[in-house]
Amino acid sequence: MRLPDKSCTIESAIADIKDGSTVMVGGFGVPGTPMTLIRALAAHGARGLTLIKNDANEPGMGIDHLLQSGQVARLITTHLGLNSHAISLMNEGKIEVEFNAQGILAERIRAGGAGIGAVLSDIGIGTELAAGKQVVEIAGRPHLVETALRADAALIHAGRADTFGNLAYAATARNFNPLMAMASDCVIAEAETLLPPGGLAADAIHTSGVFVDHVAELGELSEEYAVVQR
Repeated sequence: MRLPDKSCTIESAIADIKDGSTVMVGGFGVPGTPMTLIRALAAHGARGLTLIKNDANEPGMGIDHLLQSGQVARLITTHLGLNSHAISLMNEGKIEVEFNAQGILAERIRAGGAGIGAVLSDIGIGTELAAGKQVVEIAGRPHLVETALRADAALIHAGRADTFGNLAYAATARNFNPLMAMASDCVIAEAETLLPPGGLAADAIHTSGVFVDHVAELGELSEEYAVVQR
């Protein structure tokens, strides 16, 4: 059986993201953030997006391009602290922001990928993070019902990939990317190096190609990636 070749251009992979889509974006700060895919989505112009990302990057970097162009309606995240522009948009009511504890965000995404409807946690009880959420009692203690997260598309950054879409992440780029690749209907990966089938050793693969729909090889990395030193 011949494995399908999922390699394509970044522009063609992004083209199917529609207005109003929910998009997961990998990364933890700079490591693992798909900077080139984000710029392509900004150029594509889809609007009214809900973004799910650990952080809002910094002004002029990463998802801030989408915030600056007014393409984001809602952001599900853990913090905005490094992006004064995102904070201003939230305070002015121009975007809706849903905050999560960092581990809870990861667990909600993991649940989405595993087909679990929700997880229970006592984190955030009695704080603003509990506002509007269902509370149930387990063993005499209150727990929040944290609903699973899924997305129409996920944008992923990998260090190496093969043309079937098997992905290997470098160092701390192995953060939210593997979880998001399992919790999205369409997974689009950018890779610094694209190899033929068999180019990745089986035990070096972090995300199986069965989860990946499109993979594009990056050319020269832009300055936005330069914060990461290897």
